[in-house]
Amino acid sequence: MSARFYADIALVPGQSVTLPEQTARHIQVLRLQPGERITLFNGRGDTEGEFDATVERMGRSDVAVVIGAWSATAREAARSIHLVVSMPANDRMDWLIEKATELGAASIQPVMSERSVLRLKAERADKKAAHWRGIAIAACEQCGRNRPPRVHDVTTLADWLKKSTAETSPAATDPAPGGMRLLLSLQDGSRPLAEAVASTGLTSFTFLNGPEGGLSPDEEAAALACGFSPVTLGPRVLRAETAPLACLALLTLASSSA
Repeated sequence: MSARFYADIALVPGQSVTLPEQTARHIQVLRLQPGERITLFNGRGDTEGEFDATVERMGRSDVAVVIGAWSATAREAARSIHLVVSMPANDRMDWLIEKATELGAASIQPVMSERSVLRLKAERADKKAAHWRGIAIAACEQCGRNRPPRVHDVTTLADWLKKSTAETSPAATDPAPGGMRLLLSLQDGSRPLAEAVASTGLTSFTFLNGPEGGLSPDEEAAALACGFSPVTLGPRVLRAETAPLACLALLTLASSSA
């Protein structure tokens, strides 16, 4: 398999194009030479799939390629899974983004809740979001996905819940219109996840997960009032970065093998 690269530009078979700076830098680091073949994808709905391409020119700061044949290669999960995650501290969020991308998450909404250790505002929040989008793209290049998950800007859980119930457009805050909203909870009476989704016939799910200390009682109550149903992954308490990945594995891998 040739090396895969994400290029956020229009890709048209037969055309010679100069690649975006970040893509070009990646190719230069790998020391690819003119004549070598690569695979490109741009995640755009009208050309979802991947393109053969051949390196045409390696400049000091730019790389030109000739776009070859397009292949309608689909590697997305049968179920559309959206994560709303209270950001874990340190580099655990980086790891969560990477693995969630590999497992097929459709979108990831980072939020700050009452007990969140990681607090981000303004420019720092924007830089982190851009950093996480880069991680998602790199994970797509590695795992074969041709549609990077949407990594939303950082917001507070309270603001996201308010906006998700007031917003009529599904594009931004309610990623699973008509789907099921599930809250990972340690509350007594929470249904096992597998039981909650069995025989629903739905293909779109939104999961809300708390930080290391869990969501506060008020936050859980607010989520339930916004249409979330409490579910559990079992008797063990999973880490904040592990629980959403367990949900993804259960729903995306199971649906892919069905």
